[in-house]
Amino acid sequence: MNHKQRPLGSGFTPASTAQEVIAGIDLADKNVIITGGHTGIGLEVTRALAGAGASVTTVSRDPDRAERALAGIGDVEADRLDLLDPASIDAFAARRLETGRPLHLLINNAGVPSPARRTVDARGYEVQFATNHLGHFQLTLGLLPALRAARGARVVNVTSGAQRLSGIHWDNLHFATDYEPTMAYAQSKTANVLFTVELDRRWAPAGIRGYATHPGIVVGTGLNGAAGEESLRAMGLIDESGRPVIDPERERKTPQQGAATVVFAATSPLLVDIGGVYLRNSDISELDDEPKAFDPRHPNSTVTSHSIDPESARRLWRRSEELLASPGAPVGRTGHRRPEPAGP
Repeated sequence: MNHKQRPLGSGFTPASTAQEVIAGIDLADKNVIITGGHTGIGLEVTRALAGAGASVTTVSRDPDRAERALAGIGDVEADRLDLLDPASIDAFAARRLETGRPLHLLINNAGVPSPARRTVDARGYEVQFATNHLGHFQLTLGLLPALRAARGARVVNVTSGAQRLSGIHWDNLHFATDYEPTMAYAQSKTANVLFTVELDRRWAPAGIRGYATHPGIVVGTGLNGAAGEESLRAMGLIDESGRPVIDPERERKTPQQGAATVVFAATSPLLVDIGGVYLRNSDISELDDEPKAFDPRHPNSTVTSHSIDPESARRLWRRSEELLASPGAPVGRTGHRRPEPAGP
């Protein structure tokens, strides 16, 4: 398979921060939308982009809470959007398009922690797939006119090294049977990468490039913070005193370090002529298909072939369009408890 997964030699390291990555870059007159840009890694991305002169809109289920978190950070505003509510997504996109402003950067950052038991939305869709992939897919398509108007835009999908653990479960997309939280999460993160690949193929001729970014593991974000203290200690993410373990070479990063690859994807001039790639440690990841047992203490976050397969990317795009157009009845037995998203 031909692919573009070849490191550039960016000069950055796993310990580089968002501020180091964006140093010297001027984003004056650039418009940004970020989901979940008021907390965790998203907050550091917002801080870096606004500090470079960008006008940033962060979208959230609770814009009042977001505004409080964003107080004093440059040209930033908060708006309402619920990634599990198609009407909310359409309403936000319509409001944004009515302004007539071009959109230079769309950062699909928000995510939902893995519920212990299978949980679906009002359409019967498994919530990790529905939030992490399908809601962002709908949002991106809804904002396409504004992205075109920028005459040079980037879409950044925040994914995870968990993409290595699972392809797309085409015959059991919503885990109606055999639900396993980690596999459902991994599928949604693989979907982020495949979405990126097909977006870039379709939209690069219009000047819209796509990037999938693995930020590393940041303890205290909504995703990792949802795990219990015992689980975090077992994964080597906190020490015996409950303090976060910071070891960028082994993926354990501060929020500022975790935000670096997202900011690199959004702003680096090194990427001006390339898209449709998965990035880690502020560079393009190498491709690595060597089977490795999952070890949370020594995670492997390089991209694997199933996550960038062009035919799977096309298939997922078509299937995502079908899911948005024809939502079905709830699939299988489930509770309808709504999880608390990490972003919106």
